Amino acid sequence: MRILLLSMPDSFEHTPTIAIRIPNGALVSLAGNLDPHHHVAIADLVLAQSSVRRTVEQLIDQHRPDLVGLSVMTFQRATARRVIALVRSLKPDVRVVVGGYDPSLAPEAWTHPDLGVDAIVRGEGDVTFRELVSAVEDGRPFGDIAGLLYRDGDQFRQTTHREAARLERGDIRPPNRAARALSGYTMMGRPIDVVETSRGCTFDCSFCSIIEMRGRNFFRFPIARVIDDIRDARDRGARSIFLVDDNITLDVDRFESLCHAIIEAGLHRIDYLVQGMTAPIASRGDALAALMRRAGFRYVFLGIENVLDEDLVFLKARAKNSRLNAAGRTNTSLTAVDVLHRHGLLVVGGLIVGSPGDRRESVAANLEFARKHVDWPYIQHPTPYPGTPMTRDFEQRGLVVNSRPDEYDGTTAVTRGEHLEPEEVEFMRWKAERWMKVRHMPTAFRHDPWFVMRHAPGMLAHTFRGTTWRSIVGLEEDRDVFQRYRAIRRRERQYLDWPDPLAPAESASALQLAQ
Repeated sequence: MRILLLSMPDSFEHTPTIAIRIPNGALVSLAGNLDPHHHVAIADLVLAQSSVRRTVEQLIDQHRPDLVGLSVMTFQRATARRVIALVRSLKPDVRVVVGGYDPSLAPEAWTHPDLGVDAIVRGEGDVTFRELVSAVEDGRPFGDIAGLLYRDGDQFRQTTHREAARLERGDIRPPNRAARALSGYTMMGRPIDVVETSRGCTFDCSFCSIIEMRGRNFFRFPIARVIDDIRDARDRGARSIFLVDDNITLDVDRFESLCHAIIEAGLHRIDYLVQGMTAPIASRGDALAALMRRAGFRYVFLGIENVLDEDLVFLKARAKNSRLNAAGRTNTSLTAVDVLHRHGLLVVGGLIVGSPGDRRESVAANLEFARKHVDWPYIQHPTPYPGTPMTRDFEQRGLVVNSRPDEYDGTTAVTRGEHLEPEEVEFMRWKAERWMKVRHMPTAFRHDPWFVMRHAPGMLAHTFRGTTWRSIVGLEEDRDVFQRYRAIRRRERQYLDWPDPLAPAESASALQLAQ
């Protein structure tokens, strides 16, 4: 069978493609877990943001797929619908399967008959998708495939739940990077790839989709397999690697063992990026940070979430961002940042501002912390992603003021608070973040001078979208620039010049979900 796997072109504000184009790790895992006789091609459309239609047309013409699979996040929903419509216009008999966070947690958004989706993979797709492809090939019914919704006439039927894979048993095969049909994954000009070492998280943060998608669990790949995977990515040209684990610092002893294994395998000359919690890093202190530095780690995405205790309580993130001592629980963010900085590691500061109880002072406190202590800001607003406890809370309290999923990108404020309107919170974040990003450029220049010299004008233009000579000389207010930036951002979300099949029927009821 001929299979084409697509990820969407929509990118986050904090990862502009002029500097960062990271591959979709789920697609290479899906490809690696298909039976080897299938012809599979992967296309991350983030590599073709300015030519999505032409690229899809070329891919369909070249690969003539029998089945097209799409990985979709909530803010990519509208783009994915257009891609499906385009694909069906080019090859009407193709089967369409969707998966990822949005189809898993909001399947009702994908069942409308005008959309033409044949199946929805819920949760982890590695085994479910393999079994689905095998059933299509053999002409077998789908009812016995766990983790699936599938079209049956004028309705969708739901199969039994599929538990998360136990990675240590070898249930998940290695990824297939050779299936990629496009190239150009880079970070600051250096080829980049992604590697998984574990999956899952046992915390219950109210804003997080992970536990809603796969449950509260944590499973680990054997370290030998991880080293082989890193070596494969390196041998294919990667000079930077993002370890995309949901929460690698849940098991710090294993993380330390992985660092030692990287050094022993001679793979420490790669630049590594990783996500981590503040409390484990603060607790292990200099020993862990020094080891990470020796192993080649450069950037740490630190889930600070918020520096104010009352906001951590609302986000249900206090347990992972504080530790207990004689004085009670204390926030570990500053300690974690300091220890990483002492060993030359750079901090991508993940914060969330705009919780229901926030006032200007609390938002400003978090922005000031980011300005003083993080190297690259990744500041977001509470966003009602499907299925999360935060979403249920916001809906019950009537705080959701924007129901357009394409704006659920983390940097568009779509919920109101008790004291601040969403536009005010977004304005405060936008105004402060621009200058934080500029401040990081000297650090980037020291590491990647040729890339920064070549692309600095483009990076500055992206950061200061909406700025004009009138605003530079003070003839316009910042709020005028902000409104122009928001208009530009809305236009940027239109990646594909093709009709949305559900545009006239956005509010139409989805097909009945039959058990």
